[in-house]
Amino acid sequence: MSARTKARKRALDVLYVADVRQISINEALAAEATRALSEPAREASWLYAREIIDGVVDHGDEIDELIETYAQGWTLARMPIIDRALLRIGIWEVLFNDDVPDGVAINEAVDAAKLLSTDDSGSFLNGILGRVQQSKG
Repeated sequence: MSARTKARKRALDVLYVADVRQISINEALAAEATRALSEPAREASWLYAREIIDGVVDHGDEIDELIETYAQGWTLARMPIIDRALLRIGIWEVLFNDDVPDGVAINEAVDAAKLLSTDDSGSFLNGILGRVQQSKG
């Protein structure tokens, strides 16, 4: 597993915990940062995870608006928590991180959804992320 894949997983964990516990992302991030200090071997993945989380926080309203726009018939509240978090990460990478090719960002989110969420989640995420990618021109 690449360092970026591990970082996406760590970012997913933080977003998921914040959603499930109904705490702020910054509060979940602080707890994870404390844990990361005690695990120096995971520092490389932590740096990119932190970049993802900060990006999702900074662009949260725009990202959530895109999800609502392209998730026809689905509100954010109705989506599985994992799908919502993976979409936020994927959209941030597609729109705001030029270091990651769009196809890689989409494939990583889809693969994680297939592994961690419902049977239909992979195609659901693929459709939304594909539309977001097309919309950026």
